[in-house]
Amino acid sequence: MSQQSYQDSVQRFLFKELNIRGQHIQMQESWQAMIKDRHYPEVIIKLLGELTAMSVLMANGMKHEGRITLQIQGTGPITLLVVDVTHDLKVRGVAKTNQEITNEANIDELLGDGQILMTLENTQTQHHFQSYVPREGDSISHAFETFLSQSEQLPSKVWLAADENSLGGVMIQKMPETDGHDEDGWERVLQITTTVKDEELIGLPAEELLHRLFHEELIELFDSDAVTYECPQDKERVEVMLKSLGEDEVRKLLEEQGEIVIHNEMCNFHMRFNKEDIDQLFKEEASTVQ
Repeated sequence: MSQQSYQDSVQRFLFKELNIRGQHIQMQESWQAMIKDRHYPEVIIKLLGELTAMSVLMANGMKHEGRITLQIQGTGPITLLVVDVTHDLKVRGVAKTNQEITNEANIDELLGDGQILMTLENTQTQHHFQSYVPREGDSISHAFETFLSQSEQLPSKVWLAADENSLGGVMIQKMPETDGHDEDGWERVLQITTTVKDEELIGLPAEELLHRLFHEELIELFDSDAVTYECPQDKERVEVMLKSLGEDEVRKLLEEQGEIVIHNEMCNFHMRFNKEDIDQLFKEEASTVQ
């Protein structure tokens, strides 16, 4: 398996003799691109990384074109965590804070009573489905273990880790027929997986990690799916927004500020419009109207 194939990918696997299914995720280049120039403290990197890993695991294998969005609007120092993943595993995300954060704070102190909102969007039918993921336990992984175990009626366990260079995770799910294959199989796999270390989740490709943990089990590892960071600078969308404000309002802003600067927080870029840009923008609009 080549290095690039596992650096930014999600991969399904199956314990063939136990009928336990799982997924492994690892992101490096795409994760570094997502947090570049954000200057997040370590504790935000950890939380946003874990939410990103969980979002990709949830989006992998979507049956329709669309996206999944996981969002936490908190009442603590972290006011927003949001990650957006499309059906073809293009990911973007951001964290917002309202005060300086120390790395000693725990998840409850950081988020207050903020809840996890999951939105599933089907772009083919324009249908949206939303549900809350109860924030049970002391981590992102604990919350989703409970949610998946209840919503899918499949006992689920999740291990997640993230630092500024990489993120990783493993999810396993017990299928209805598992006990019929080996009544001790699920507990055996759980006990072994609990020994996994953060540096192994972050640093090892799926094949190596699974072999290290489960060399006595028969595992089928399926083809990996690439995960990419994508947050395009949609200038046309910004121009439509400016036009919707009206020429008088836009020129008033331009006069007050010298230039109009639009900051896209999700993608962390600035788009600047000077007088010539605004003249051209409304000149084009006038010609379109005529």
